[in-house]
Amino acid sequence: MIKVKFNDKIMEVAPGTRVIDLVDEKQKKDVVMCQVGAQVKELRFALSEKHDGVEVKLLDLSHQESSKAYEATLRYVIAMAFYNIYPDVKIKFTYNVSRSIFCTPIKKNFNMSRAVDSIKAEVKRIIDLDLPIERITVTIDEAKKIYTKYNLQDKIDILKYRPENTVHLYKCGDYYNYLSSYMLASTGCLHSYRITPYSPGMIIQYPRYELEGEIPHFTEEATYGRTLQKAQRWAKKTQVQTIPDINKKIEDGHILEFVQMCEARHNEQLTYLGDAVESDIENIRLIAIAGPSSSGKTTFCNRLRIELLARGINPVTISMDDYYFEKDKICEIQKTTLENLDLEHINCLDTEQFNKDLFDLINGEEVTLPRFNFQTGRREPGKTIKVSQNSPIIIEGIHALNSKLTASIPKHQKFKIFIAPQAQVNVDDHSPLSITNLRLIRRIVRDMKFRNCPASTTIDMWQSVRNGEFKWIYPNQEDADFVFNSSLSYELCVLRKQALPALYEITQSDPQYIVANRLIKYLKYFKPIEDESMIPCNSLLREFIGGSCFKV
Repeated sequence: MIKVKFNDKIMEVAPGTRVIDLVDEKQKKDVVMCQVGAQVKELRFALSEKHDGVEVKLLDLSHQESSKAYEATLRYVIAMAFYNIYPDVKIKFTYNVSRSIFCTPIKKNFNMSRAVDSIKAEVKRIIDLDLPIERITVTIDEAKKIYTKYNLQDKIDILKYRPENTVHLYKCGDYYNYLSSYMLASTGCLHSYRITPYSPGMIIQYPRYELEGEIPHFTEEATYGRTLQKAQRWAKKTQVQTIPDINKKIEDGHILEFVQMCEARHNEQLTYLGDAVESDIENIRLIAIAGPSSSGKTTFCNRLRIELLARGINPVTISMDDYYFEKDKICEIQKTTLENLDLEHINCLDTEQFNKDLFDLINGEEVTLPRFNFQTGRREPGKTIKVSQNSPIIIEGIHALNSKLTASIPKHQKFKIFIAPQAQVNVDDHSPLSITNLRLIRRIVRDMKFRNCPASTTIDMWQSVRNGEFKWIYPNQEDADFVFNSSLSYELCVLRKQALPALYEITQSDPQYIVANRLIKYLKYFKPIEDESMIPCNSLLREFIGGSCFKV
């Protein structure tokens, strides 16, 4: 027998006991995953002698990994429902607007709107049966046979790049699939979801951890949505929709063409932005740029400035950081202590002075800008500037798109840009690559390169970064006049060189292991691009790997 701490009590259990066997019926409704020691595990995880003395905690949907497993299980059940009713119809899942999943048919001329009701009914039937979902391990040859039976050629294609000799699958009744994620214990655990027709497919919504397990209200995000659609069309046209597609570019020896093709897409977007600003330069006096962490904002601002200079437009950049209040003033505003300051809150900025300076500059006045001295924590007088009529002011930062920050500037004088990587790449048709994971990989590599910061530290602070994004950036993204897609389809082939060894250093006993393992699951499949000399010195990717001509 072994002893574990469970529900604040010490229990003796036999080796091989599954965590789900410890859960009583009242708890099962809310519990979706568990934590064994420092590790997040599935509820069907079996305890062994090495877990003697550990604490076992139950996790609900307010936990990030629980939410991810819930979403993956929902995709699994929907794929199963399609196979049961329309076995010849292949579907694809991608991430979409309003924190949702988009499901589209790959088969041409399949009317999804007519199929939604039957799929919803079949999903409900599968959930009501409360079928167990069991993890099994098979050889690669056995996996190929199973995938062939279910007409999943896309999953067979990715096996070519799997470094291991075995494959994990999930079995539910007679159905087999794998979605690059942990799964819930049974289909009956899916008690909350929404499936809605959304041409040309259907939108799937699920509980989010950042909302304490609630489903967010669906918001039609037309500007952001069009960017995702463009990214999907471009990926299809250029044949970079899946990891095998990307790897084929490298295997065929077309690496330079592949890199330049992706960079040309960025150039095209910059040209569009240059045209948009130039065509309305008589009105546009302020260019505001915001985006989540590791979107490439610094390089983008430099490249946009050069694009405008080439058109005879001379932009002036103002740092929002120079308008921070002193910390004692922020304590007074937020009515809190120094240790509990929210330094991302908009009330940390002197918005009144910022608006006054912008207003005066736009109206031709000479202004002495402040300069925040981060060593003393105080504002000091900075440079004195005056801008001409053809010199729009560029601001960049977490609050740049927030109307409160620039309330004194009329809307027609502002051009707002939201920047983020909008990668539409899948491991296979059922497993989309998370855009958030892509940004985290970028940040891990950058922090190691420029901040001597190990991957574990970056992972630890990532949730705090995400909390700020949900609070201050995403609510304002739909106000943007343009969404710049900063993804580069080749980038994970480059980033894996530095990211994979750092992630493998995180052991199973480390609390960061669950995230590290999730990132490894994607990265290990990409063929590496070893020769970084092919990457232009002004590429956004240089912001993360080094060698930027902008000295980022």
